[in-house]
Amino acid sequence: MDYQKTAKELVPLLGGKDNIISASHCATRLRLVIDDESKVDKENMEDMEGVKGAFSSSGQFQIIFGTGTVNKVFEPFAEEIGLNDQTEEKNQKQMDHNEAAKQNMNPVSRFAKVLSNIFVPIIPAIVAAGMLMGLLNLLNRFGWVNPESSLYILLDMFSSAAFIVLPILIGYSAAREFGGNTYLGAVIGGIMTHPTLLNPWGLQDGDVQPEVLSFIGMDIELLGYQGTVIPVLLTVYVMCMLEKFFRKFVPNMVDLLVTPFLTIMSTGFVALMVVGPLGRLLGEGVTSSLSYLYDTGAGFAGLVFGGLYSLIVLTGVHHSFHAIEAEILGQVGFNYLLPIWAVANVAQGGAGLAVWFKTRNKKMKEIAAPSALAAFLGITEPVIFGVNLRYRRPFIGAAIGGALGGAYVTITNVTANGIGVTGLPMFAIANEPVNYAIGILIAVGGAFIATWILGWQEEEKQPKKEAPNDDKDNEEKTEKAI
Repeated sequence: MDYQKTAKELVPLLGGKDNIISASHCATRLRLVIDDESKVDKENMEDMEGVKGAFSSSGQFQIIFGTGTVNKVFEPFAEEIGLNDQTEEKNQKQMDHNEAAKQNMNPVSRFAKVLSNIFVPIIPAIVAAGMLMGLLNLLNRFGWVNPESSLYILLDMFSSAAFIVLPILIGYSAAREFGGNTYLGAVIGGIMTHPTLLNPWGLQDGDVQPEVLSFIGMDIELLGYQGTVIPVLLTVYVMCMLEKFFRKFVPNMVDLLVTPFLTIMSTGFVALMVVGPLGRLLGEGVTSSLSYLYDTGAGFAGLVFGGLYSLIVLTGVHHSFHAIEAEILGQVGFNYLLPIWAVANVAQGGAGLAVWFKTRNKKMKEIAAPSALAAFLGITEPVIFGVNLRYRRPFIGAAIGGALGGAYVTITNVTANGIGVTGLPMFAIANEPVNYAIGILIAVGGAFIATWILGWQEEEKQPKKEAPNDDKDNEEKTEKAI
């Protein structure tokens, strides 16, 4: 693939350089803010080599290239559109478009976007901790290392660190998203995990109870927030509001000293006396409700969640699940939702594999095989948007496979030690690897068979209309007259 040529051909199909306000890329997609999307030639774009699909979502026009390809296309594309030579007018236009796109989202999508922006940067830390926990489970299960050995103790320390400081990580990331000082957000996370406060894991021992302080007629329970999510999110949001409030009234010459002082002091009291306890109750309520549903109707819950997950992915709301999973992981000690998402993802790959076997479209064959492989590795955008949704019925087949796989992994109590890793890589953090493997086979096989039976209507490429030719029209009119 000639990446320079691809980048050059993309520009006119996007309506020209002036129609592209901004460009960036994620793991699989080129993400563009377009001035006028009516000028975009989506049909011819999807016929280009390497392009697995294109769609517009949440104010962005996204072109799917796949892992490892998108970054190689982006570099010459950025040069082609002069990304680093933005004018002040264009920068302002980009800001206006981003704000307009945000306002056009419905409240649920906007909320999901906020949570996504907070948790996606934190995921690598939780993934690393989860994989270390998985390694410890293997060492312990097969007796390869003595639990009293220095190696085991050190690995246990490494694996638990991310969850101990999770409120600090969330505090930093949330403050950035809410428009506050990121380091003040980290300090708030530190206050909520201070060694003076009893780690909530200590409550598992019935003889240990947190101390209680009496302050202005109120009792403050000295219980920490290690491993929690919702209390920290709410507290940092309040912190950012207070910081902005104080900044309006504090003179500029003393702002650096006074605003942080007032912000931390006031937020600290609010955190321990009001917002923190309320957030803890809310988090425990969410966790308890999901745990009850999981314990009493595991198979049904897995069937429903596994079948609907890919549909939720289309809305973008699935990003908000990271917060729920992190809360469950911190409170319960394992994640029972991730295996459901994982089998739903590989089911999309199973449907894409059926398309690859059955389709006669050469272009679709080139897209379906690598897209299905990417889905098995946990990256589903190429196969969802480039293959299954294009034909619709394969997407339904994938939902059927995801439902079957989801039912199995919940019935057999497959759980994970982390968040964010699905597909085959989740074996590293799966607590029941054998049952997880069976769940994957059921999801992929179910999706493959359902897609094959449902079938789909192959797209027939319509011949392009020739450009009007005035001379030819005149000749035809003359012949007709004669």
